[in-house]
Amino acid sequence: MARILIVEDEIKIARFVELELKHEGYEVKAVHDGTQGSEEIIKEDYDLAVLDVMLPGMSGFEICAKAREAGVKIPIIMLTAKDDVTDKLSGFDKGADDYMTKPFAIEELLARIKVHLSRAKAGEEKKVKTLEYGKLKLNITSHTAYYGDDELTLTKKEYELLEYLLKNKDTALSRDNILNVVWGYEYFGDTNVVDVYVRYLRQKIDDKYGVKIIGTVRGIGYIIRSEE
Repeated sequence: MARILIVEDEIKIARFVELELKHEGYEVKAVHDGTQGSEEIIKEDYDLAVLDVMLPGMSGFEICAKAREAGVKIPIIMLTAKDDVTDKLSGFDKGADDYMTKPFAIEELLARIKVHLSRAKAGEEKKVKTLEYGKLKLNITSHTAYYGDDELTLTKKEYELLEYLLKNKDTALSRDNILNVVWGYEYFGDTNVVDVYVRYLRQKIDDKYGVKIIGTVRGIGYIIRSEE
């Protein structure tokens, strides 16, 4: 689940964008002050930020520049009421990835967010070829999994479920969220399929090797916690 930061001082716009993003399945936080926005983007772990240019306390340009100076590499989309080429170039110079002029169509913003998140994810996956957890190792290029020297015989969905849980380590993932990501939004089958596939994975890994990798979060879903 991607985490998105919105820094927008127009409360109605911020709330509208926040609700639309949450409806799309994103985790969202909206703040309305530039100084707070700067602290959030630098100190917290977000996957993308949407910054208004004109903000109290600190402008969106300043937030973007400080974030890049601090090593923040997430995609940043700037929002402005001014359709000015110089303004846009200034934003790109500060490290922005994209620029939208108000008023904007929410569908276009959602589409751009999706594109930037996909590009960022693809870039990360090129860097990280494997996921490891103790003796468990997943090769995300070949979609193969190993426990120690043993190659695990996993179906496509079993592998995708295990990969998703590992990529979101220490995050409690709901069954609905897992369904949406692993099986897709078009899936209309039995929602218990997540429980069934978790059981399959536990039989093939936990039971076989005497470990406990996938934990249950009562009332929510499942989690893989960091090794102690």
